Amino acid sequence: MARPEETADTILGRKLDSIPFSAYHLLLIVALGTVGFVEGYDLALGGSLIVLAKEPLHLTPGAIRWLVAGPTFLVVIGGFTASALSDRLSRKTIMQIGVVISTLFTLLIPLVQNVEQLIILRLITGIGLGFAISAPFPIAAELMPAQHRRTYGGIYEVMLASAFTLLPFVAFLLAGHPLGFRLIALPGGLALGVVPLLVHYAIPESPRWYLRRGEPQKAVDAVNLIIRRSGNNVPPLTVAGLGTGLVLGHRPLPPFMALFRPGQLRWTTVGILSGVSASMAYYTCAILLPKALVDQGGAVALSFGLSSVLFMASIPGKLFTGYLMEVIGRRWTMTYSLAGSLPGIGLMAIAHWTGSAAVVVFVARALITGFTVLSAFPCTRVYLSEQFPTDLRGRGHFFGESTARMFAGVLFPLFLEHYTASPVVFFGTLLVVVAIGACVPLLFGRETVGQLESVSEPVGLAA
Repeated sequence: MARPEETADTILGRKLDSIPFSAYHLLLIVALGTVGFVEGYDLALGGSLIVLAKEPLHLTPGAIRWLVAGPTFLVVIGGFTASALSDRLSRKTIMQIGVVISTLFTLLIPLVQNVEQLIILRLITGIGLGFAISAPFPIAAELMPAQHRRTYGGIYEVMLASAFTLLPFVAFLLAGHPLGFRLIALPGGLALGVVPLLVHYAIPESPRWYLRRGEPQKAVDAVNLIIRRSGNNVPPLTVAGLGTGLVLGHRPLPPFMALFRPGQLRWTTVGILSGVSASMAYYTCAILLPKALVDQGGAVALSFGLSSVLFMASIPGKLFTGYLMEVIGRRWTMTYSLAGSLPGIGLMAIAHWTGSAAVVVFVARALITGFTVLSAFPCTRVYLSEQFPTDLRGRGHFFGESTARMFAGVLFPLFLEHYTASPVVFFGTLLVVVAIGACVPLLFGRETVGQLESVSEPVGLAA
C-alpha cells in the first residue's frame, strides 16, 4: 500500500527492488555483458592493431598518433551525441545503434588496403562505440534490484575484462603473422550477426523510463513482465498501486543544463572525476602499454603477454570489487581500488633497473595493477549512474563517461605517447594521476548505496 507522501517513482522503484534475484536477472546480466564483451574488444583493438599493422601497412608516427587518439576522440563525440539523444529515445535504441555501427565497421578491417582506410574505419567504429559502450549501465541501474547492482557490475566488468584479456592473447598468437591485423578484427566484427538480436529479444525497456514519459500502463506492464519472467514470486503491480499523484501523457524533460545546476552540479562533477583516474589507467594499459614495453626494449610477444596477464588479473579483482562496494560502500571501494594500485605502478617504473628479474617485476606489477585500479569499474560506473535522477540518467551517464574519456582516452594518451620510451616518466605520470584520483570520492563524494530514487530523485527535484 502506497503511503500518501510517496511518489509513483518511489513505489515503482521499491517494487522492482522487491523482485528476488532469478535466472532472468542473470540473463539480463549476460545479455548486457555480451554487449560489453564485444564493445570492449572493439574498443581495445587499437593498441594491438598499432603493433600488428606497423610493418604491413608501414605506419608512420603521425598515423600511429591518429590510431592512438582518433578513435577514442570519436568515441567521445559519439558519447556526447548519444547523451543529447538519450532520455528521449529508447535506452535499447541507443545501444542498438552503437552495436550495429561498431561491429559492422570492425568487420570491414580485414579488407583494408592502406593505413588511411584503417584510420577511417577505426574513426567510424569510435562513433558506434560512443553509443554502445556506456549504454548498459543506465539500463542496468533501472532494471536490476538495488541489492544486486553489485552483482551486475561485477559480472559485466568480468566479461569486459575477459575481452581485454583475450585480445592481447590473440595478438600474442598472431605476432609476426603478415595478416595478423586483419585476423584479430574478426571476433569483434562477426558479432554483428548475434548481439543486436540478443539485445532486441532479451532486454526489456526501462519501466522507470516509461513512467517518466507519462505512460504508467506501459511502465506497469514492463514491471509485470520482469515479475513473470522472474517466476511470479511477488504480486503484480497495477496502475492504481502507483498512487494518486500520477502525471499522464508525455512530460517535458528537464533541460540538459540541469546537469550543471545547483543541487546536481557537485554530483555530476564527482561522478566524472571518480572515473577519470581509473579510466586513465585503463587507456594507458590498453592502448599504450604494448608500444611502451616495445619502446623500452621488450619483445613484441612479451608486451602482449604482460598485457594479457594484466587484464586477466582484473577478472577476480572485479568480482572482489563488486562484492566490496556493498560492504564498505562505493566511496571506500573506489579509494581502495586506486590507492591499492600504487605499488604495482611504482614497480613498473623501476622494473628496468632490476636486470634479469625485470620480467618477474613486470608480472608482479601486472597482477597488482590488474586486481586493483583496472578492477575499479564495477563501482565507478554504477556510482556514476546513481548520481542522476531518472529523467537525467541517460544524458548524465553518457555525458559523464564521455567527458572522462576525453581526458583519459584522448588527451592523456596523446601526451603520454611522447614518453613511452621513458619508464620513469611514463609510469611515474600515471602513478601521480591515480594517487590524486584515489582521494576524490572519499573527500568530495556522497554514498549512494540504497534505493535509486532515495538517492537520486530528491536531487533531480532540486535541479
